[in-house]
Amino acid sequence: MNYVNAITVGALIIVASVASAAAQTGPVATACKTDISKFCVGKSHGRGEVRHCLQSHYAKVSAACKHALDTTGGGRGMGR
Repeated sequence: MNYVNAITVGALIIVASVASAAAQTGPVATACKTDISKFCVGKSHGRGEVRHCLQSHYAKVSAACKHALDTTGGGRGMGR
């Protein structure tokens, strides 16, 4: 791997790490922390797996989690 490719790969890893960290601290991750640990262990943040998992358990998640799912991201109102 040459120097330019190594820098490009390194930069992509940093960007992916920052995006992943941001996804884990957003409104759904915050409001649904307990629900995620109960229903969605092992699901990846940042690729929609956690949101999809939470929506599939919508009837069982906390009121705060339902509110976060209903008012943020592409899942607005999908739990209803």
